[in-house]
Amino acid sequence: MSGQKAVTPSAESLAASVKAAKPRGLPPVHLWNPPFCGDLDMRIARDGTWFYLGTPITRFEMVRLFSSILKKEEGRYFLVTPVEKVGITVEDAPFVAVDFDVSGAGEAQVLEFRTHVGDTAVAGPEHPIRVVRDPETGEPSPYILVRAGLEALIDRKSFYRLVDLGMHHDGWFGVWSSGAFFPIIPSDEMAAD
Repeated sequence: MSGQKAVTPSAESLAASVKAAKPRGLPPVHLWNPPFCGDLDMRIARDGTWFYLGTPITRFEMVRLFSSILKKEEGRYFLVTPVEKVGITVEDAPFVAVDFDVSGAGEAQVLEFRTHVGDTAVAGPEHPIRVVRDPETGEPSPYILVRAGLEALIDRKSFYRLVDLGMHHDGWFGVWSSGAFFPIIPSDEMAAD
């Protein structure tokens, strides 16, 4: 050992590291590759609520800060700073898409989603929408790719709005955005409902 005392990662040390880096916009987490420091008792619930040590984080500024340093590698989620990398638990997707704007119509339609932490993503080839159906109940879980492998679960009211915009194309019912078609359900299953 070099005599350096190991520092236990904490929410406070992560926040201090990010603030010290003073990034404009989203930090370049894709460029940061610090050593893994262990897991942190931090969890993102399916509804987008962030918890630290079992308690909800109620300050939006802190949630926004932590969401800006989130990274996904090999199916695991990490908070990354230039000097620390800690594992966290994500129950479903790290973000929730809480609304979207529509411009255009039909194949020329463009859908721009907003997440609960302020990110935006225009659905299209670089930000695809996907729908996963529960094999037992058939319940849909729709997602949009927000950034760097991080998805947002599209909330129920927004999903209902998507369905209202849907149309049939090549045997599927789905939605268009930015010239791409995103299937929701096979047309024949839609007709059976």
